[in-house]
Amino acid sequence: MPPNRKPTRAELLAAKGTTVADVIAPGLAVLLCGINPGLYTAAIGHHFGRPGNRFWPALFTGGFTPRLFDPSEERELLPLGFGITNVVARATATADELTAQEVVAGGRVLRERVIEFAPRFLAVLGIGAYRVSFGRPKAIIGPQDEPIGETRVWVLPNPSGLNAHYQAKDLARVFRELRDAVAHSDR
Repeated sequence: MPPNRKPTRAELLAAKGTTVADVIAPGLAVLLCGINPGLYTAAIGHHFGRPGNRFWPALFTGGFTPRLFDPSEERELLPLGFGITNVVARATATADELTAQEVVAGGRVLRERVIEFAPRFLAVLGIGAYRVSFGRPKAIIGPQDEPIGETRVWVLPNPSGLNAHYQAKDLARVFRELRDAVAHSDR
């Protein structure tokens, strides 16, 4: 799809069930992990692509990127040491369309991906998705006690505009906490 063109209704509907390629490489500092792609994201083929999603602004204000990136620039994260994946690969209109079984199965696949690519940190963007996919019903935002191999696990809030619990300044703060931890990590 040409840059800056919004997908049509037909393109959005056709995106249901499709996937978006991971932005990943071995040895990243942080692998950022969404719940699953939305239809807009799948239609344009770039992670966190829906206008109003606060992921890219949170990365910038949290200190991960030197400027505000457009979703089409997602591959520019790799030289900075960051990547993107999802717990569940298939696109849906809302994450509520995912079954618990799908999220648990996605968690198993995610663990395998983390072992294979060995990022220093895995940052799951969504407390509910983390709790279900990792079987940690009492998990809270922030660093988690159990690593995956040598990879430290961190949970961040879902940056969707639908998540009213976290305002932009709050997202920037928790993203910055992870960024600071990465900067001070010993690996």
